Amino acid sequence: MDTSDGAYALELEGVTKTFGDHVAVDALDLRIPSGSLYGFLGPNGAGKTTTIRMIMSIIFPDEGRLSVLGHPRAEEIKDRLGYLPEEKGLYKKMKTGELIAYFGRLKGLDKRAARARARQLLDEYGLGEWHDQRCETLSKGMGQKVQILSALVHEPELVILDEPFSGLDPVNVELMRDLILDLKREGRTVIFSTHVMEQAEQICEYIFLINKGKKVLDGPIGEIKAGAGRSVKLEYEGDGRVLPATPGIARVHDAGMQAEVFLEDEADPQEVLKALVDKIRIRRWDISEPSLFEIFIRAVEGEDL
Repeated sequence: MDTSDGAYALELEGVTKTFGDHVAVDALDLRIPSGSLYGFLGPNGAGKTTTIRMIMSIIFPDEGRLSVLGHPRAEEIKDRLGYLPEEKGLYKKMKTGELIAYFGRLKGLDKRAARARARQLLDEYGLGEWHDQRCETLSKGMGQKVQILSALVHEPELVILDEPFSGLDPVNVELMRDLILDLKREGRTVIFSTHVMEQAEQICEYIFLINKGKKVLDGPIGEIKAGAGRSVKLEYEGDGRVLPATPGIARVHDAGMQAEVFLEDEADPQEVLKALVDKIRIRRWDISEPSLFEIFIRAVEGEDL
């Protein structure tokens, strides 16, 4: 994979975008290393899609500087980029093979190469038998996969997927995750946005957290989690209301039969466990780093990690 444009596939400096009185992205600085798998995370409306659209030259910043594979505008190097937008759709009357080949032609492949590549991708990702079927016959998960293959047909260096997991069932979430990991193993730079923290936590090397248009956190996920203190994954039976009242517990995310418990800095996990065993039945007590969800919540609320 060509990384001759430098160590960074993408650089943003002071990028700002407003819509009327609303600041959608506020003075954003970001550098994404070539060949990395980067998660753009944040709640709906945080600024993820606006940032991606600026990267893709669909809209342009009001202030700041962008560099995409060493170029100031993505439109200058569109044949080196693959993009799956948030608003997804298929040409329903086209056959799947024709659709993927069509997008290959748009990205510079000749007719024969585009058709061969479409066939190869459909076979590789388990859709070979659908090559001659119209897109309207595909399930939602298969349609989502075909759209991603259309974005990959020309073998782009930088792949940007906006909410690729949206609306997928668990089986297709796993297939999508495997596809993204395949891209990373091939040496491509992959960016995907999501508001579901668990998806990024499973596969990302780096994360960028944004809220209300402002960068909250950015960097290698391992470093971010390592600096965020201790948590305990807890499974229990009984009244979970005893958890926040227990000495040594600073914060609790209680889902009923499971909880994530965050200990005070000086707390001894064994002493906390002893205090709980007489009140509830403990089925799991697993000391670990905090979840990405907890890190994001604390960062958004302005708490120190």
